[in-house]
Amino acid sequence: MKKLSILMLAICSTAIFGQKVSDYKYVLIPEKFESFKGESYGLEEALAKALKNKKYEVLPANIDQWPSEAKDNSCNVMKADVLNVKSMFKNKLMLVVKDCNNKVLLESNGSSSIKEFEEGLADALKMALINVGNSNPVAMQPAKNHASMASTTIAGNTAQSSVSETAVSVPATGSSTGNYSNGKIDVQKIQIDANQFILAKSGSSVPFAIFKTTSKKDVFLVKLSDNTTTIGYFENGNIVIDIQQADGRSSKEIFTQK
Repeated sequence: MKKLSILMLAICSTAIFGQKVSDYKYVLIPEKFESFKGESYGLEEALAKALKNKKYEVLPANIDQWPSEAKDNSCNVMKADVLNVKSMFKNKLMLVVKDCNNKVLLESNGSSSIKEFEEGLADALKMALINVGNSNPVAMQPAKNHASMASTTIAGNTAQSSVSETAVSVPATGSSTGNYSNGKIDVQKIQIDANQFILAKSGSSVPFAIFKTTSKKDVFLVKLSDNTTTIGYFENGNIVIDIQQADGRSSKEIFTQK
């Protein structure tokens, strides 16, 4: 009976946790850790170096430079981030690793009694990385079409934008896909599901804008790549985004279909 209980526990653990960090070969690290509002003390470079030493391949921000295994299916890529944990007497941080569906693969805390920020945070990162094993990748997942890839790549971003709005179907006034331009930026409109679409710049792993439906027809809540939130809407076949200016006034960014 005891052996059976242990076996059942092992099976349940596998079902709950699924893939682990060491199952991956490729990792994406943001250019700047957002929770560090000012200086991040070189943590991005330190994390990249440490993961390379553990046999992971750190991907560049430009998706066009990714190897085909990662480019063809973003679920072969995990995302690593470092969060600043506020503490009065120690330097603390948390290493968070997620999969393409924003599911947490690892949360590992690190702390250091070294008071200087640069040395203390570097020491805390080393502590957090103790829980990261060397890369021992499993078989890569097969290629996806580009629309599916866009959906999984932005899953983390859309999940973090938790807006309470009544979901409605995307109105017929906007096409499901297409190329648009505001004269300065060329973007592609990609329909993710019935309630959201993105505008994606070529070669970027981060969407230019994420649109989520609201209770009002043709009006969307928009999250921009700099994490600001605004309003967007369809107008005469164009996609319009209201941009807040520094003086408090708003201006229109009009994207016309090409």
